[in-house]
Amino acid sequence: MVKVFITIVLLIAISFGNVYEKNCVKCHKNGPSLKKIYFDYLLKYSSEKRVKRAMIDFLKNPTIKNSIMPKSYIKKYGVKKKTKLSDTKLKEAIDIYWKKFTIKGKIK
Repeated sequence: MVKVFITIVLLIAISFGNVYEKNCVKCHKNGPSLKKIYFDYLLKYSSEKRVKRAMIDFLKNPTIKNSIMPKSYIKKYGVKKKTKLSDTKLKEAIDIYWKKFTIKGKIK
């Protein structure tokens, strides 16, 4: 009985996905690569703290001026709409995003 319950809970959790999967990945499947965006931010802002701050600032107030995307991307995809995520959920999504693409601690 416990195994059935745990299986059901895991299936429900997987089907709903995390805040990053639900709010970032679904839109970027056909748009700009999240991996490329990560490295573009890293090249421009250098540190985890500065990258995350810049991403939060952009997602809360997206403009051409504060975008790191090349003009060709903006022309093709436009500037994204302002996030509707709460500050907590936005930070959670960016933390997941950072962990997914960072190479820190993964190189042996």
